[in-house]
Amino acid sequence: MTLPRRTLLRILGGSAVALPVLGGAASWAGRRVDTWGRVAFDRPLRTPPLAPSRTDARGRRVFDLTIAAGRTEFTPGRPSRTWGINGAHLGPTLRAARGETVRINAANTLDEATSLHWHGMHLPPSMDGGPHQTIRPGSTWSPSWTVRQQAATLWYHPHPHGRTAQHVYRGLAGMFLIDDDATPPELPHRYGIDDIPLIVQDRRLPDGVLDPDEQMAGTTGFLGDRILVNGTLGPYLDVTTRRVRLRLLNGSTARVFRFHLADRRGFDLVATDGGLLAAPHRTDHVQLAPGERAEIVVALAPGERVVLRSSDPDTGAGFVQRDGGADRFDVLQLRAADTLIPSARLPARLADVPRIPAHEAGRRRVFELAEHTINGRRMSPERIDLTVLRDTTEIWEVRSGDGTLHSFHVHDVQFQVLSVDGRTPPAHLAGWKDTVLLPPGTTMRLVMRFADYADPTVPYMYHCHMLYHEDQGMMGQFMVLDPGQTPAAPVAPHAGHH
Repeated sequence: MTLPRRTLLRILGGSAVALPVLGGAASWAGRRVDTWGRVAFDRPLRTPPLAPSRTDARGRRVFDLTIAAGRTEFTPGRPSRTWGINGAHLGPTLRAARGETVRINAANTLDEATSLHWHGMHLPPSMDGGPHQTIRPGSTWSPSWTVRQQAATLWYHPHPHGRTAQHVYRGLAGMFLIDDDATPPELPHRYGIDDIPLIVQDRRLPDGVLDPDEQMAGTTGFLGDRILVNGTLGPYLDVTTRRVRLRLLNGSTARVFRFHLADRRGFDLVATDGGLLAAPHRTDHVQLAPGERAEIVVALAPGERVVLRSSDPDTGAGFVQRDGGADRFDVLQLRAADTLIPSARLPARLADVPRIPAHEAGRRRVFELAEHTINGRRMSPERIDLTVLRDTTEIWEVRSGDGTLHSFHVHDVQFQVLSVDGRTPPAHLAGWKDTVLLPPGTTMRLVMRFADYADPTVPYMYHCHMLYHEDQGMMGQFMVLDPGQTPAAPVAPHAGHH
């Protein structure tokens, strides 16, 4: 039996995990990484640039992206080999409005195949960027779709079969923001001023240099001992407004973060993966598994400095397994100007979040994640694991069944959490979600509706978003079909698209 970490801490008096380790992420029980009070915060936070776009003859918003190798100095004078999109590391922020049609020209100049998946986006499966939409070296892939969802903080990252963790670790990731006229104007919305994207990732930087092939894989996957925010090590953010909106993305491959401010002050959670909550939720922390997003609004006083931290994530795997649940990090310092521009108060109501009626679910399915499998099966690109009828509602019951920390991500849909271990979900799970954390033994019931797109030739994915687990085979494929359609064999992932 694996005892919860908090239980073991009480038994052991906390002493067994009290030693900070900065030289490397320890991979055995009894050690932890602790950077509280030890980060200099001597580099200004880099804000990813907004990707330029143009409108073509068909009225589509067109983005041009180039995936390439480069060099990045995370520490001055110590260049690291990295990958990036329109740059040496990470990618620009894409931005489009609800109702717009977008086209993205993604050119791969690497010496190996990759892909770009639009995580959280509702779109046709042939445009999804999963392992079947491979971009071979020297090729350009140009998906196009109409944005059919509310304002949200989404992101994009590679999804090559068996290589996702390494491609993300090397630097391929970026945000994709959806705008919507229904968003309350009181929310901070000036990009880079009071509306700040934060891509938070753990890495190892021995001698200040990133090893692009570093992939320590324990039970959970890779766990680093340093934190990059938008690719910046030890960042600070100059804040000029009374309130600042932080769009948090856990872009790590395996680590869970539980974000809070050093003085434990409260803030407002206003959005999760798929968009705004119905109303601001006042809290003092937010926990994110890899791939999850949250938007929080923090109020500051003139002249103060406040540190965003992570500690005590509720991973459930405990002291016996190395899951990062004992680690503590200083993430970002917020530096308020001596005079702050006033900000509007948040409205009491943010958005309509209509509930998906559970009684309309025509089918219920069970998914057990265990031993790098889902329901006992490892991913096979040539096998379709299940089919769904378009314009139907289903309930998926997902469970972590092997004593290990997992997460669950579904492509195409934003779902709602009906229950967690039979209980009403907490407030931070009350909105639209596409990724959820599954501590050992946890069971969640998710309700989702499959609308708009049916294709008997191209599948969507569902998988653990602990990327090492995904790469080892903890992934399945589903197709959305119209009545009377039968699934065809999907295109092999290595075939490539031009």
